[in-house]
Amino acid sequence: YSHQSPKKQLCITMSSNGAYARYTANQGANQGATQGGTNPYGQPGYGGAATAGYGQSGYGGGYGAGPTAPGYGGGAPSYSAPAPSSGGYAQPTDMNMNDTSEDKSKKGKRSIALQSLNKNVLIWAGFFTVSLFVYFLMSGGDFSFLMTYGAMSRMFGFGILNVKTFKSQRATGVSVKTLQLYCIVFFFRLTSIIRHEGYLPYDKSGDWLYHFIEIMAFIFAASALYGCTVPFKSTYQADCDRFGEFNVPPGFGAVYLAVPILIVAMCLHPSLNADFLSDVAWTYAMYLESVAVIPQLYMFQKQSNGVVELLTAHFVAALGFGRVMEFTFWIYSYHELATSSGSALPGYLAIISQFAQLVLMVDFFWYYITAVKNATPLVLPSHAGGNMV
Repeated sequence: YSHQSPKKQLCITMSSNGAYARYTANQGANQGATQGGTNPYGQPGYGGAATAGYGQSGYGGGYGAGPTAPGYGGGAPSYSAPAPSSGGYAQPTDMNMNDTSEDKSKKGKRSIALQSLNKNVLIWAGFFTVSLFVYFLMSGGDFSFLMTYGAMSRMFGFGILNVKTFKSQRATGVSVKTLQLYCIVFFFRLTSIIRHEGYLPYDKSGDWLYHFIEIMAFIFAASALYGCTVPFKSTYQADCDRFGEFNVPPGFGAVYLAVPILIVAMCLHPSLNADFLSDVAWTYAMYLESVAVIPQLYMFQKQSNGVVELLTAHFVAALGFGRVMEFTFWIYSYHELATSSGSALPGYLAIISQFAQLVLMVDFFWYYITAVKNATPLVLPSHAGGNMV
């Protein structure tokens, strides 16, 4: 222990010669350490003629000092620092840069997702705000306001579809057959409610507001159909919108829904208007609306990537929400839809048809809510096999 002072001197000298030079001791310190007798790790001292321990076969050859580099001491410097630009020292810098770029990318994606979520919230928040305004200022608060509310939701959905079609100037993902069927629905319903009052809401909104909403929905549906078939026809995906195209000209697959349901409506219809044509027209509109969304769901399944544009999804969701409102109303009022002979079969048929539509849309609603909540694209599973319709 009598040589503790030279060791301290050695440590001080090493730390004063730069970041890499601390492994090379000065000659005076080495000489002082060598005079101290036998080193327990090898031959005398740290340097000189040491052949074991920390000598030539130890740290001296381990850091690239060359095959003849002696340990800590000796005639030549024992350590040669690698260039800062070598691969061993450059990798951490590249990894840090990659991590930084990935963090920025994730933040950008989260920002885009947040903006999309805000747009979704604003769309529906606007609709519900208008709904409250209509209910408190233009309604008498009667339970039949649910019919008006359902009609508002349909009009809202077709309004979104027009914004999507004409703003993007694309008809991708939209079923022309569904638009055709809804135009028929609105036309026949208007021919009934404009001439007679038997199927109007008893609520104050049934005086004129319900008529106005149905007229606007008809205009929006016809406008969307025009956009998909005339100015933006080149973007219409006819190869995906092939529901019912069997032994009929292309684009006429909707007849397999429209014609049979017309026959059913002529045979089974209520008589609230006491007018055959008016009663059949209203009943036909109700039955047909229950299946009008099927071609659109079928088209979703046939799209190659299964991704549904969010505005198109809003359109379908609004139609479904409107159907939920009307189904809630008719659950309590179906007994009013009786035939002239008193049979309640038309009422039961109306409930069954509306419930069937909601069952068909259960999967869609689930994935729609998930997509809106997470601000992600709506992706339907099994789009090749088709498990929704």
